[in-house]
Amino acid sequence: MTALQKVERLLPSLSAGEKAQVARWVSIDLSAYTPGIEKTPGVCGGSACIVRTRIPVWLLVEARNAGASEAHLLNSFPALRAEDLLNAWAYYRANKAEIDQEILENENI
Repeated sequence: MTALQKVERLLPSLSAGEKAQVARWVSIDLSAYTPGIEKTPGVCGGSACIVRTRIPVWLLVEARNAGASEAHLLNSFPALRAEDLLNAWAYYRANKAEIDQEILENENI
């Protein structure tokens, strides 16, 4: 039996308060998920990248911090879509320390 099947089986037996707690846990767990961003070991050093590409979020953030406009980024990276930039900025807001650290690490290469 899968974990999802177990949850489905247990859900009807939970009180409203217990269901609310489960919903809270799921919400907290999902808040770390940013659609359109993936981290794959061995790809770009495991950095968060735009899906379908090897473009790391830190590179886009660094370019934006240096004054690049979204239009410039979209022209410079033909595989990018406007939605990808929105996902990158959302990931950065949620993981600022991680991305700032990657920017620092890559400045010293």
